[in-house]
Amino acid sequence: MTCHRAGPVAGRRACLVGLGGGLLLPAWTPAWAGAQVEEQLADAVRTALSAAVADDAPPKPRFDHIEDRLAYLRWLGAMSERLKRQKSELQTRVEFLETLWYESKRAGLEPALVLGLVQVESNFRKYAISVAGARGYMQVMPFWMRQIGDGDVSRLFHMQTNLRFGCVILRHYLDVEQGNLFMALGRYNGSRGRAEYPNMVLGARKRWLPAA
Repeated sequence: MTCHRAGPVAGRRACLVGLGGGLLLPAWTPAWAGAQVEEQLADAVRTALSAAVADDAPPKPRFDHIEDRLAYLRWLGAMSERLKRQKSELQTRVEFLETLWYESKRAGLEPALVLGLVQVESNFRKYAISVAGARGYMQVMPFWMRQIGDGDVSRLFHMQTNLRFGCVILRHYLDVEQGNLFMALGRYNGSRGRAEYPNMVLGARKRWLPAA
């Protein structure tokens, strides 16, 4: 059974299974999102984005207060439990979550939002490729590696590189849209102004919110 990105909206929705407050994509669903439109970047913007993705040092979270560290560890444990279905191996799961948390915070994004976006984009598959050619967890289009990276498109399958680029790109779109998350998510998907994709990501986000 296959779901096609080019199919009607109803067909896409038929590929989704509701789970709790969010959306869970079954493992066989191919990546269909992540068709960002290549745009001309001002030199200052390109330089800033290049600097934002340049440091690929492993994530090392630092906490000024023990309460913050304990909150982080509680988050890590809770999210690890929720992610078992997609990533069964503990070490792989924890490394992914540690990196996603780090890159989300580094870009000023909510980890639950980024987890929701990854769920919709790739269903947590490291080597996912969309019909548009977007790659990896956050379905980054190859042109970004040429515009602000080192040009090596294969690096988009590296976990931290992919999450770094995806978070920096979403932050860029948020800045362009003056903080309008709905429009920024649409721009990330290449469907700016249409509700389907932002609604999917925001729906999936609910699954990854920490317990109250």
